[in-house]
Amino acid sequence: MSLTVGPVADRPARLVVLVSGTGTNLQALLDAAAEPAYGAQVVAVGSDRGDIEGLRRAERAGVPTFVHRVADHGARADWDRDVTATVRSYDPDLVVLAGFMKLLGAAFLGCFGGRVVNTHPALSPSFPGMRAPQDALDYGVRVTGATLFFVDDGVDAGPIVAQVSVPVLDGDDVETLHERIKTRERVMLVETVGRLVREGYRIDGRKVEIGP
Repeated sequence: MSLTVGPVADRPARLVVLVSGTGTNLQALLDAAAEPAYGAQVVAVGSDRGDIEGLRRAERAGVPTFVHRVADHGARADWDRDVTATVRSYDPDLVVLAGFMKLLGAAFLGCFGGRVVNTHPALSPSFPGMRAPQDALDYGVRVTGATLFFVDDGVDAGPIVAQVSVPVLDGDDVETLHERIKTRERVMLVETVGRLVREGYRIDGRKVEIGP
């Protein structure tokens, strides 16, 4: 992939955030966006599940929400097309997956490729998939962390935007380690999303450069 995206000028950047759970990363973005200097606003929050705290956080903040359940669609491709159409209707500058637990398909990536970021609780390319903190513990690494990346058609495999390291402590279990990762992950996400929209970025193969 080769793509250059300039900074969003003369207005706050438009963020659509997709969630599947409690929405702590979403809340961090909402809090940051409340400051005009951040340069972005969350214009919609979507989910593949109803009745979750992430949607309630958006509603309390006065942000529009939408839900597309996979089970309500005849085929996964139909779900992907409906999610794509709804997100497109909000005209986002950047789509942020904040604990969104479904893989997006060809329609979505064809529309928003190079404008979708996600986080992973490991130092990619190590430990892809759903069990990253447990896999790190099982492997015996002394340092793990979190990665922010542009989404492609792989699993936690897209071009890396930012990473932050987290030590694995003696006595850690998956809950204590994952919670410590998530704390650092939120800071990384908020800081880096802000930079992406304020400064612009370039994707050249697997390399991402932020700024002019």
